[in-house]
Amino acid sequence: MVVLTDEGSRAEIVPERGALVSRFIVEGEPILFLDESTLADPTKNVRGGIPVLFPAPGVLPGNKYTADGREYPMRRHGFARDLPWEVRSQETSRVVLALGHSEQTLREFPWRFEARLAVTLLGSALHLSFSAENRDSRPMPLHLGYHPYFHVPQANKVSASVETDASRAWDNRKGAHVALTGLELTGPEVDMHLLDHSLHGTTLERGPGLRPVELAWSPSFTTLVVWTLEGRDFVCVEPWTAPGGALQTHQGLLTVAPGDTFASEFEISVEPMARFVR
Repeated sequence: MVVLTDEGSRAEIVPERGALVSRFIVEGEPILFLDESTLADPTKNVRGGIPVLFPAPGVLPGNKYTADGREYPMRRHGFARDLPWEVRSQETSRVVLALGHSEQTLREFPWRFEARLAVTLLGSALHLSFSAENRDSRPMPLHLGYHPYFHVPQANKVSASVETDASRAWDNRKGAHVALTGLELTGPEVDMHLLDHSLHGTTLERGPGLRPVELAWSPSFTTLVVWTLEGRDFVCVEPWTAPGGALQTHQGLLTVAPGDTFASEFEISVEPMARFVR
């Protein structure tokens, strides 16, 4: 585990579990939700923290896609969250991790690449910088997402909210496009993919007694996913660079030219308690 500290804040990163940011604590308040049992069991996907979704956020139809005339398997949310990342450098408040192609990744994603994730703690702000270098001789598709689980007690969901200017969404539970007039977070399951959220960030209001969370991201993130389950104390607010299934549909899919590097930024911040007035 890598521990970062700065001005009363603390972040924990688990390189062997997909470079997962497992905890982000500001002045003693946990900002993220974490199911400890899933972190402790390497056979399970971790439910909590900030999983990195690469190279395929979401689920591909049939868990496969076609490239170069061949079919390739791809697991839910890609392989980056399941593989160990290498720590390249570490300081008190910053760590840089890397994941490169391997025989295993080439079976699912036939491009040579190196991805890097820099996690920096700046007081009450957590900054994630992701880059992916295309080390192949062909253009490389790029689909990235983050899956942060924010701590929102079930009792608070009735007053919790996510700021958005989106007017339509893909309701993943119904498998249909729907008009969006607001986000109701108290149902048995909410899984809404906001397709025309044009803001380069949002605010998650977490209800009474908890500070709101401010999120900001690069313009390359064009889809916002909001997910929660009844009875679980989290709301996920997930920026993705394209809708789910983009490796197959190519809808919104980015590409990286041979030798080039894609780069993006994502920041999560809360106000210090001294400035927070409810």
